Amino acid sequence: MTSPTLGVCYYPEHWPEDVWESDAARMAEVGIRFVRIGEFAWSRLEPSEGDLQLDWMIRSMDVLGRHGLKVIVGTPTATPPRWMIDKHPDMLAVDIEGRRKGFGSRRHYDFSHLGYRAEAARITQILAEALSGHPALGGWQTDNEYGCHGTTYSYSPAALDGFRLWLREKYETIGALNTAWGNVFWSMEYNRFEQIELPNLLVCDAAPAHELDFRRYSSDQVSAFNRVQYDILKAKRPDLPVIHNFMSRYSEFDHYDLGESIDIASWDSYPIGHLAMSDETIEHKAQYLRQGDPDNAGFHHDLYRTVGHGRWWVMEQQPGPVNWANANPDPLPGMARLWAWEAFAHGAEVVSYFRWRQAPFAQEQMHAGLLRPDSEPAPAYGEASQVARELASVGLGGTAAKGKIALIFDYESEWAWEIQPQAAGFKHGNHVRGLYSAFRKHGLDVDILPPTTTSFAGYDIVAIPALLAWSDALREAVASFEGHLLVGPRTGSKTEHFATPARLGPDLPQNLLDAKVARVDSLPPGVDVAVKGGGAARLWREKVEGGAEVVMEDVEGVPVLLSQGKLFYLTTTGDRALVQRVVDYLIAEANTPTLTLPAGVRCRVRGDFRIYVNYGAGDTTLAPAADEVGYVLGGAEIPAAGVTVAKLARGD
Repeated sequence: MTSPTLGVCYYPEHWPEDVWESDAARMAEVGIRFVRIGEFAWSRLEPSEGDLQLDWMIRSMDVLGRHGLKVIVGTPTATPPRWMIDKHPDMLAVDIEGRRKGFGSRRHYDFSHLGYRAEAARITQILAEALSGHPALGGWQTDNEYGCHGTTYSYSPAALDGFRLWLREKYETIGALNTAWGNVFWSMEYNRFEQIELPNLLVCDAAPAHELDFRRYSSDQVSAFNRVQYDILKAKRPDLPVIHNFMSRYSEFDHYDLGESIDIASWDSYPIGHLAMSDETIEHKAQYLRQGDPDNAGFHHDLYRTVGHGRWWVMEQQPGPVNWANANPDPLPGMARLWAWEAFAHGAEVVSYFRWRQAPFAQEQMHAGLLRPDSEPAPAYGEASQVARELASVGLGGTAAKGKIALIFDYESEWAWEIQPQAAGFKHGNHVRGLYSAFRKHGLDVDILPPTTTSFAGYDIVAIPALLAWSDALREAVASFEGHLLVGPRTGSKTEHFATPARLGPDLPQNLLDAKVARVDSLPPGVDVAVKGGGAARLWREKVEGGAEVVMEDVEGVPVLLSQGKLFYLTTTGDRALVQRVVDYLIAEANTPTLTLPAGVRCRVRGDFRIYVNYGAGDTTLAPAADEVGYVLGGAEIPAAGVTVAKLARGD
């Protein structure tokens, strides 16, 4: 693997051609090595149908290549031009209220529309033929941010046709579908597949299995759309990587599934904007207003490392204030440097800043770049240059170390609890991220695993929270795991068809866990039940019966944490204090070595180095770890937005 390096997103079509040369020279001077272009350029590549004008893109690649820059070309399919709508007026998606979306922004297409899928394949083939031999070409990006702006789901005639076909292929007979969906309830049984409608515009809720299958179908359409482009690009240049850029806290399609048709996963990291738009508390948002949540970026780094089968980038890194959040604070000085170093700590090959120059027009003109609109350096320009110099000085190599902790994150579970939350605010992802943060505060490296995992070998602790249903793979992994396992809450409470299992949740064999959920008590926001010894239960409380040992209980005598051997079951959604307490207990039980980190400091091991970053608003002091032999960047005194890199006695 090559040494980690920097990139930037550039839009040559936005600027006079006579500035391309100086832009490329300055990029190289900063230490940038990869430049992404083209992902929104269809109207300039093909102003009208068949009128191909690729020369400008080739010239821009010539210029970038002369300065030693490698180019990632984005397929422009996220922004079909206006003439495409005239040709395929039914390619526009339809929202859940039955309203057709319009032209004038981006992502204005329906994944189910096979005519547009063919057009996307056509322009991808054209680019592959024209550019695949260019010496500056370093790889491809498919589309841009699949599903952004809530565009995974469409309730169009194309989606209805595709959904019915998908259901026929899955169930084969209408009787099997009726049974799987529980359609005897409310007299919802169908006589044939052609009677089935999409789960919108109903008097009240659709059958949860109906809704879940529609989400599965919609996810499959995203993967199928990507697969078409991937196959074309790989056929032309099998040696070059195909990449897609995912997003933060976005789960409308199964990223693991799409990851089978890319070579490198990437994501677009905007820590301050993501915190502003999150459901974190007002106090938490105020504390990290100019830094971003100290664990959200790390979580997604680890998630997308898994999606990319070990290879991942940040394709868009926030350089300054963004334009799309409710408020867009200016980052603390040094954060553009910190975010890059943190990504490299988690194994990133490339961190690419968005964007080179701030646009003076259109929707994103308030979004900062490395340059201001007048081409003068913005603060992140110097920080990017500093990162490039530091990477060269440190000689960072290797890969992210395998963690001692693993968490299961599952997209179908995200969908399921959106469909049937039972307690407003109950989210699978919140449970996973809460545990992730609690482990990270101890300096522990954490891996995110898919629900198809068949073995937990090598981990001290594995957590499986809020999982919809057990897969055969996970059952096998649980049965053979010799470490400590945390399950719950709500895990195994449904089958794959969204029905209650015969032996109730958590639906584990009695020899593994003698416990079943007899009743659920969901609480409104703001109503907590204190837990003896510290912390509180909130939102979701399970009343469990069986012979498992009670480790913690609340003040009403309801068990909170159960154990049977090395398997532990958490029955509730806890506040931060309870989640931290449970994690601390598991770490002690597993005898897993930890670090003592100051508040706001996080770290991860890559190769022969441990990289510390300070998300706190003030300076602090690190306690040197026993396996460290000295600092190669920074020191024990780590300022706000600071980075310290320690050399380990031996690499992993």
